[in-house]
Amino acid sequence: MKFFRYSFLVLCIVAISCKEQKATSIVTESTDSNYILLENATILDLDNLGSTTNDIVKGCLLIKDDQIEWVGKCADKPNIPEHTKIIDASDKYIIPGLFDGFAAINNQSYCNAYLYMGVTNIISVDGGRRGDFYGEGKPTPNMYRLEGVGLEKMSTETMISEIDTLKARGYDVLLLMYGLTPDQIQIAIEKAKQLNMATIGEMGNTTYKEGMDMGIHAFVHTTRYSLDVASREMAKSIANEPFSNELDSPKWTYYKFLTQLKKDYPPLQEHAKNLGQSNSFIIPTLSLSYLDIPDHKNPWDETVSSILNPEDINRPADSKTGNHKVDSLEQNAYTNLIMNELNTIEPVYYKNGAKYLAGSGTDVWGTMPGISLHTELNLLHRMGLTKRETIAAATTNFEKAFGWENGVIKKGYTANILILNENPLEDLDHLKDIEFLLLNGEIIDTAQLLN
Repeated sequence: MKFFRYSFLVLCIVAISCKEQKATSIVTESTDSNYILLENATILDLDNLGSTTNDIVKGCLLIKDDQIEWVGKCADKPNIPEHTKIIDASDKYIIPGLFDGFAAINNQSYCNAYLYMGVTNIISVDGGRRGDFYGEGKPTPNMYRLEGVGLEKMSTETMISEIDTLKARGYDVLLLMYGLTPDQIQIAIEKAKQLNMATIGEMGNTTYKEGMDMGIHAFVHTTRYSLDVASREMAKSIANEPFSNELDSPKWTYYKFLTQLKKDYPPLQEHAKNLGQSNSFIIPTLSLSYLDIPDHKNPWDETVSSILNPEDINRPADSKTGNHKVDSLEQNAYTNLIMNELNTIEPVYYKNGAKYLAGSGTDVWGTMPGISLHTELNLLHRMGLTKRETIAAATTNFEKAFGWENGVIKKGYTANILILNENPLEDLDHLKDIEFLLLNGEIIDTAQLLN
């Protein structure tokens, strides 16, 4: 797939024809230019974790090369350089391109699927069930590569050496895992700071409260960062055997414990308070269990699923029914777990001030590139976040969590932009109705992504 860079006039014609004349944007240009002006749109305010509402009506956004040059009301816009390409975005809504905070990218179809669904940035996970990393995509979302250290117990010297190796190989995010002790976690965090690497925790021998106090940027998976609610004996049994799927395994003993939690359980309330008072973010990856929710939709009904191969996906949904192919005992266990996460555990964390990032977990347990991030957003809203807070969890919160100059519509930040036909604050599904997608300042012809 080539990186399409047609003239804006051609893009507009293609977009209109592919959307049955629904598009109304007007693009003008006189000659090649490295400036783009988006004008007359509503630019949504997603700052402060989505808690403020200072939207810019009739807003303008000036882009130079791959960066945002200026943003504000069109009435206040500065002198625009000659030959600037202009997109009339009247009646449209502008937000940053979406982040998927925990996902795999294995082939060009995955690249296209993410972009088609508005995902311009990925914290990419690879290996094992998720398959090999694919880094040659054209076009491709921006990728912040993640790799773990300390899945099993190791010496501190080995840990430091592995971190250096990962940085040299181009990894941006360090996943601190089950086997690391608190002393090792502290050393790993300091090492990551020196190397300008972000940190995410998925731990067992170290408590999450210790991780918060030491400054880990984020934690992943509700079932994992809830280990502080359990006894230390149970947490350490998970650290020794984190991934067994047998229903009598330590993991499932713990999952059954989570299934039975009540909102007023004191350790749950204490852990929620700790999360709310910390600077660490949480990445629930609720979409990993989306197919276990009784009222789930069939992900294969999404238009972009036509370019995806079920054989590339771990435990894919049945294309006709949209359901998992598992026995009833396992299905009931997973259903009971996810429903208590949605209705009990995560609402307690949210009400105590926990800060959220959106990550789909793609592509294990039937999760799918691009599609499952939107599933995740709907589940975040379902468990308590407002629509504005939900969109912030997939955009501006990543800048706040990791300090990346991306995911925010602000001067000097990377120009990853979505121009939407409808207001996503009215319906989160409007996030899929994309008129234009700008990836690092370049317009992507989304219709061509389905080829």
